[in-house]
Amino acid sequence: MNQPANIQPAMALGDILNLERYPIDRLESPEGQAVVELAREGLDQYGCCCLPDFVRPEALELMKAEIEAGYDEIFWSENSHNPYFSKEDESLPEDHPRRFFEHRTSGFFNSDLIAPTSPMTTIYDSEIVRKFVAESLRDPDIYCWADPLGRNPYGVMKPGDYFPWHFDGNAYTVSILVQEADEGGVFEYCPDIRNPEDECYDNVKDALNGDRSYVRELPLKEGDLQIFKGRYSMHRVTRVVGDKHRYIALPTYTRDPETVNLPERSKQIYGRATQMHWDMANSTRIDKLSD
Repeated sequence: MNQPANIQPAMALGDILNLERYPIDRLESPEGQAVVELAREGLDQYGCCCLPDFVRPEALELMKAEIEAGYDEIFWSENSHNPYFSKEDESLPEDHPRRFFEHRTSGFFNSDLIAPTSPMTTIYDSEIVRKFVAESLRDPDIYCWADPLGRNPYGVMKPGDYFPWHFDGNAYTVSILVQEADEGGVFEYCPDIRNPEDECYDNVKDALNGDRSYVRELPLKEGDLQIFKGRYSMHRVTRVVGDKHRYIALPTYTRDPETVNLPERSKQIYGRATQMHWDMANSTRIDKLSD
């Protein structure tokens, strides 16, 4: 595997993020608190928040260039999975959500390929960004994730790709749309359809069977930042149509910094499981969800 390439000098955070419009570097100021309240309002009302034009166009261009320079290293996956990325359990009823499998085609530019000087690295390593995410979620106990492949990857979807309904293995995901598809590639989600104490299988089954009362859509635009409770809100990306690929940056946060994806999930999404994934496979998780 190739090592991450330094495709440009490191940029300052203020050259990457629109800190004039969103002064998250001054959270104690009235202007900074207004941004936090805006994010909280979206999370409270809609289960996620979206801040338009959060990332500057110049940084987006560098992120696009990084993905395209490393295109041959993208792991492309074509398989079927349920919302939990678990193997089928034939002891369960046929209509159980764990036996609901859909075909997925998509790619991931894994975190270990991202350059140390990439805007993506600067965003993810920033304590300013982490504190803003924590304040927005009203959760002081969030951390950057230990998972070496999934901590801050790029998701890539080419025309015809579809990413089915699923839950994330981490608590919180921040996404930044780097490049829109011509059509499709719409983010759909079911806010808080399960909780840390209950899988809520009946509600999940209803949504999988087409009950749109659980579903919201978020039409992301390039440069938009989204904060989302991906472990508790089932979500998908609709099929990409047209000529353009869809690129999205996925800086990922968790309440348990040492827990990583289970090996089965890591292999399905990122193409492999590292020794860390196997070493941590039996670690105790902080919630009661199976994955």
